[in-house]
Amino acid sequence: MVAVKKAAVEKKGKVVLAYSGGLDTSVAIPWLMDQGYDVVTMTADVGQQADNMDEMNEKAIKTGAVSAHMLDLRDEMIDNFIWPGLKANALYEGIYPLNSAYSRPLIAQALISIAQQEGAVAIAHGCTGKGQDQVRIEVCANALDPSIQVLAPVRDWHMTREQEMEYAEKHNVPVPTTRMSPYSLDDNLWGRACECGVLEDPWNKPPKGAYGLTVDPLEAPDKPALVEITFEKGIPVAIDGKKMNSIKLIDHLNKLAGDHGVGRIDMVENRLVGFKSREVYECPAAVTLITAHKALETITLTKDVMRVKGDLDRKFSELAYEGCWFSPLMDAIQAFIDKTQETVSGTVRVQFYKGQAVVEGMKSPNAIYRYDLATYSEGDTFDHAASVGFIKVWGLPIKTWTQTHNKGKIVFKSSIKDSKLAQKKPPKA
Repeated sequence: MVAVKKAAVEKKGKVVLAYSGGLDTSVAIPWLMDQGYDVVTMTADVGQQADNMDEMNEKAIKTGAVSAHMLDLRDEMIDNFIWPGLKANALYEGIYPLNSAYSRPLIAQALISIAQQEGAVAIAHGCTGKGQDQVRIEVCANALDPSIQVLAPVRDWHMTREQEMEYAEKHNVPVPTTRMSPYSLDDNLWGRACECGVLEDPWNKPPKGAYGLTVDPLEAPDKPALVEITFEKGIPVAIDGKKMNSIKLIDHLNKLAGDHGVGRIDMVENRLVGFKSREVYECPAAVTLITAHKALETITLTKDVMRVKGDLDRKFSELAYEGCWFSPLMDAIQAFIDKTQETVSGTVRVQFYKGQAVVEGMKSPNAIYRYDLATYSEGDTFDHAASVGFIKVWGLPIKTWTQTHNKGKIVFKSSIKDSKLAQKKPPKA
């Protein structure tokens, strides 16, 4: 019998794969090779809790990659994503500090950069067709270099987890052998995200195993902790008067605040892809710094700037969440926010206690809070006499409207009766 040779796969060039070493991206290497690509891997260190980072490149090469890149992107993430987000007090839907959302445009940026260096025709990610990270990575990649194709093996191959394991065994791909977590986890130095499993029912209380960075507030120390955070132009630079680099500062607050149960978030969020999702986040440093930064802005920014900035802060959060980081609108919003931060310098004192981060004091050389104007005690310099004319002018449009359109008596919308009517009795004759 004559053996039939397998048809040669058409060579398509290089593809740069975002590689984590998990089952999906491990299987993606031979799968992309079967499609005709030479695979280059890119593993990003964004501060995740992983004890096998050093093994990633070696494992990728053994699996079939032609080259493997390991990038420490922690400083890049802080300087170009986390600190801009902090300046914007960024909280998606007023709650979520965007920890996972920040890493996706950074990963897309790294993938495109390596693709350009390697002369690759495509990049690839391990996102599913149901998640929103696929949108973030692909939209950001297309914004950076539309000429480079984006591939999504997990979305395209339609394999179950069991089929992936069989595929891995067939191709001699080493995959994790430890017991799988019942949750889907994603973490970096700005926080930790946990979903799936029992969390998919919003009636279920998150079990203890869903948390990894924070203690239960009920089990937190009975004695509160105080911390003083110093900001320069909206960016934290020191803790308790001690200058720290950004990574150490965030790590320090994650540990201190997490030990007091600060930073737990349990929410149902409106996902970009059209459905609601129950998410559990742990963001001790993020919650602490956003709380302190917002407080410092109250004594360093004017009322009108704070109101306009509040609207743009919300829009910033939406754009970051929805993968529009490299959009013209995001550029314009960041330019406005950066301008507002020129005066946001000072120190904020925060107390950690039983899951709460509470501002206890703040001071700034740029404070526009004035004691002599605010006090009701001795030293009051406010011009009380000026209030008379101010009130007349301020209320004139409303008064004029009333004089024109509402000349009758005041009528309450509900029946109001005196609960107790007291009248002076006439003197006796």
